[in-house]
Amino acid sequence: MFIVKSTETIFPIDKVRTQFPALERVYKERPAAYFDGPGGSQVLLQSITAISGYMQRGGANLHGTFPSSWETEQVITEAREAVADFLNVQANEVAFGANMTTLTIGIANALGKQFNAGDEIVVTEMDHRANVDPWLMMAEDRGLTVRWIPVDKEKLTLDMQNVNAIINEKTKLVALGMASNAIGTIVDLEPAVKRAREVGALVAADAVHAVPHMPIDRDQQDIDILLCSVYKFFGPHIGIAAIRENVFKDLVPYKLTTSPSYYPDKLETGTQNHEGIAGIRPAIEFFASFGEGETRREKILSGYLEIEKYENGLAGRLREGLSQIDKVTLWQAADDVPKTPTIAFQVAGYAPSEVCVILAEEHSIFTAAGHFYASTLGDVLDVNRTGGWVRAGLAPYNTEEEVERFINAIAAL
Repeated sequence: MFIVKSTETIFPIDKVRTQFPALERVYKERPAAYFDGPGGSQVLLQSITAISGYMQRGGANLHGTFPSSWETEQVITEAREAVADFLNVQANEVAFGANMTTLTIGIANALGKQFNAGDEIVVTEMDHRANVDPWLMMAEDRGLTVRWIPVDKEKLTLDMQNVNAIINEKTKLVALGMASNAIGTIVDLEPAVKRAREVGALVAADAVHAVPHMPIDRDQQDIDILLCSVYKFFGPHIGIAAIRENVFKDLVPYKLTTSPSYYPDKLETGTQNHEGIAGIRPAIEFFASFGEGETRREKILSGYLEIEKYENGLAGRLREGLSQIDKVTLWQAADDVPKTPTIAFQVAGYAPSEVCVILAEEHSIFTAAGHFYASTLGDVLDVNRTGGWVRAGLAPYNTEEEVERFINAIAAL
């Protein structure tokens, strides 16, 4: 087994920033500072080059008898192999789609054919609606009962105290989010996954917010259906589904009669975004570029350590700075709860949207406000009626100077 060893190295922030052309943008005579990564990261130059290169050489659809068609098939194969290393899955378990939401709706519709009235599914109060509504719609269509894992409003984590009752012998599917895209809490999946296995239920996990910040091992985490999106980790707008082979083979998606009936292609309805798929491998190899090892998987794992260490250092400083401002209320779990470098907060006397306008127009800082599609969480925590949160998300291209600028901008309010 490959053991990741952390080394004390200086994070190459200047080199990193040269790989993101968007960072050259100037707004209101100041360099733009992007704190909106949780809604979509900036795109790596290598991915942009791969996308444009594919289009410049001449794209084609699949199964042709000419070079550009063969090359398209090779692009897809290489992308699947890269995702396999990224998530520790098999390449033939990887399907692409327009986005995570579209893929989840397709999977839910297909999976629902295996369920019957009276069966149950479980979702959580913390999740993005993309890992809630597709399952709710399927449940309504099939006459299933829906149960919810609640949020602990004090701890800002999932409350797993009654998980053995919520997940029971009637449960067929448990849908969990790996990390909250709104407040950054990294979810301890183990109690729910363990209980799902005891009752023979499938586990679907939304890794969209987790993947940019932490390594994923689908099999080690015992997940059947794993979903994420490349545009959250420095690539193009492409969704990824990694479905365990024994589940995938029995899945019967809604598709054209003439389209493939074999996996993973049977989930990829219609012509795919081939140029976008060309940008996936460079985005994944960005993580590997920070690491060491003999294989791409090994490099990805050790690369994550360097990125996590840098991002968490910036996030710690941002949390510390904001916590010292009287008007600021931070919405975050306790220090002993792992979190992504995503900080949700409110400023007394200002609507979250007003804060974002001031940050952009007066400080050239780009961030967002709202419930970020984690609307049930916003309702439970009673923030939706006041406009939700301001959300600041950090990426490996952010700098200490940008963090200080952010803190000073909020303090100026």
